[in-house]
Amino acid sequence: MLRINCPFCGIRDEAEFKFGGDASVKRPPADAGAEAFYLYAYERDNPKGWYVEWWHHVAGCRQWLKVVRHTVTHDIAQVAKAGDAVSVPQS
Repeated sequence: MLRINCPFCGIRDEAEFKFGGDASVKRPPADAGAEAFYLYAYERDNPKGWYVEWWHHVAGCRQWLKVVRHTVTHDIAQVAKAGDAVSVPQS
């Protein structure tokens, strides 16, 4: 079980959160075309190492958070508010 340090509520169990996907993917502009939206929605990397993710605190403050998590060890390096910048450790 992951323990996520919510900036609003403190340390909470992973069960209170819902995974929201890759936080580094940027939505294409509205006029980008069908191919760009297909790639945005369906083509994702499966990285090994540090990864920036969206997590939604559904059973708490209901805020979206950015979590820097290692995909192999599940260590969490940083948790930040949705609008804040995060730094990704070197692998």
